[in-house]
Amino acid sequence: MWKQQELRLTPRSRGFHLITGEVAGLPWLREVSVGLLHLQLLHTSASLTLNENADPDVRHDMDAFLRDRIPGDLPYFRHTLEGPDDMPAHVCASLLGTQLSLAVRDGRLALGTWQGIWLGEHRDDGGSRRLIATFQGE
Repeated sequence: MWKQQELRLTPRSRGFHLITGEVAGLPWLREVSVGLLHLQLLHTSASLTLNENADPDVRHDMDAFLRDRIPGDLPYFRHTLEGPDDMPAHVCASLLGTQLSLAVRDGRLALGTWQGIWLGEHRDDGGSRRLIATFQGE
């Protein structure tokens, strides 16, 4: 079985946000015993990653680390017309990636106990984000 669906994520503030519930809510996931879910974020200034799902301090610290290492005022950035947060957002998205592939087992995402899907919003005002979920399984 193949399924594909586009998810529109609500606008979020700059930082990292758990979106596991939105992805796990895909109705056809419950219909399968084994499969693979591929997520592709359709943007170049946000990211997807799999990380800690319990302590929100981890999301805060990851954002603080990236802001420290990739500030918006680096003198060698040429791409500055869209604001000081845009080029750093592209760097973060490239470093973390915009795609995830996740196992599905017995109708659920096969995540570790402390794993959750993060949306990394790297713009101050990134707006809503679109995500393509493509599933293959039985």
